[in-house]
Amino acid sequence: MSDIALIVDRALAAASDAGAAAADAVLIEAEVLETRVRGDEIEFVKQARERTLGIRAYARGRGGLRTAITSTADLAADAVDRMAAETVALARATAADPAAGLPDGGLESEVPDLDLFEPRDHPFDPDTRIAAAREAEAAARAVDARVVNSEGSQASSSFREVCYGSTAGFSGRYRAASHSLFCEPLARNGAGMQRDYWMTVSRRLSGLEDPASVGRRAAARALRRLGARPVETCEVPVLFDPLVAPGLIRQLASCLNGYSIYRGTSLFAGRLGERVASEHVTIIDDGRLPGGLGSRPFDGEGLPTRRNVLVEAGELRSYVLDTYSARKLSLASTGSATRSAGGAPTASTTNLWLEPGTTPVDEIIGSTRRGLLVTELIGMGFNPVTGDYSRGAAGLWIENGEIVHPVEEVTIAGNLADMLLGIDAVGDDLVWFGSAASPTLRIERMTVAGRS
Repeated sequence: MSDIALIVDRALAAASDAGAAAADAVLIEAEVLETRVRGDEIEFVKQARERTLGIRAYARGRGGLRTAITSTADLAADAVDRMAAETVALARATAADPAAGLPDGGLESEVPDLDLFEPRDHPFDPDTRIAAAREAEAAARAVDARVVNSEGSQASSSFREVCYGSTAGFSGRYRAASHSLFCEPLARNGAGMQRDYWMTVSRRLSGLEDPASVGRRAAARALRRLGARPVETCEVPVLFDPLVAPGLIRQLASCLNGYSIYRGTSLFAGRLGERVASEHVTIIDDGRLPGGLGSRPFDGEGLPTRRNVLVEAGELRSYVLDTYSARKLSLASTGSATRSAGGAPTASTTNLWLEPGTTPVDEIIGSTRRGLLVTELIGMGFNPVTGDYSRGAAGLWIENGEIVHPVEEVTIAGNLADMLLGIDAVGDDLVWFGSAASPTLRIERMTVAGRS
């Protein structure tokens, strides 16, 4: 059995034969190439391939369905049959859940081409990716004599083919790839050593930024951090640049996840239709974005992905829901289910972004009398229940609308609810470094804790 669709069909048939009330299966083929270069030396080249089948089976129980999930890398016909039967047996031993089950309808009828894979990029060529890493590394070191070393330049390529089917009548498959190049140089002067990075990510090799440009931009970011120092503890506007701002958007999205909402572990539970951010904030999650790094034509349950407006001009419009969390909240799925071969579906964003404004970044900086432009965040100090936010930070200090010196060894603190309401400027510089993106944004007031 070499065709992955036939393997999925066999798993579903075997589960039905074993008495499953319903079942679904996903088979994921994955391939990864990674290489890192330091100087002119190749530190490593890694290649890996795997094929994994996941089976979810339901058995009827008093008051709901019983569920079990298994996975296997043994795709021989007898192994698939045995695994499906064992999954049904395991399901019969679990507790019934009235919210369990496949989607009630609305399954994807046609699988659109979202430009997620360029066949000419596959199979991967290690020499090409090594050459890109070397070029970025050399370009970074050539910028300035103070760029003395690096943590390495890393190139990676990955490929996935996903085939999903269910006894509800859905069958679909798609292929997707992603490629990246990352450069992290070290710069030194008499005051010490600093590091920073730049990167580029795309579904196509041709969509990547030129390796030399990646190296030069990484070096420039490291050089501008030389001479960094703390500042006095104060309350000032805080700007997040496009490398760190997506983290803030992800933390908001985690609070809008249906599982957090129905469990009551989110400060935004029960707040649909309320104002939760400033009028400058519109946040969109779109699984159908052509070439998007988080795009997929259907979700982990066979429902069509779609464009979901989570926050519109500051108003909370939608949670992020799969079928299970939607049922728990008496709502409808937002087509946001995701699953690995070995795990249950859960709700997750796809391509998540804060809509850019029209103000150039220089103007936002220029209108900031005194504040901090954050270029790196450290640690994970965030409480999704209370919204309390506290993280180590590094960046650039602003005085009278001009950047005057780099900053390190400070902590920025606030509350996510207040921070979102306090966003008073959004830049025009939206750049994608992953499946979440944000332009530069400014929060009108946060605590910057440095020297006392």
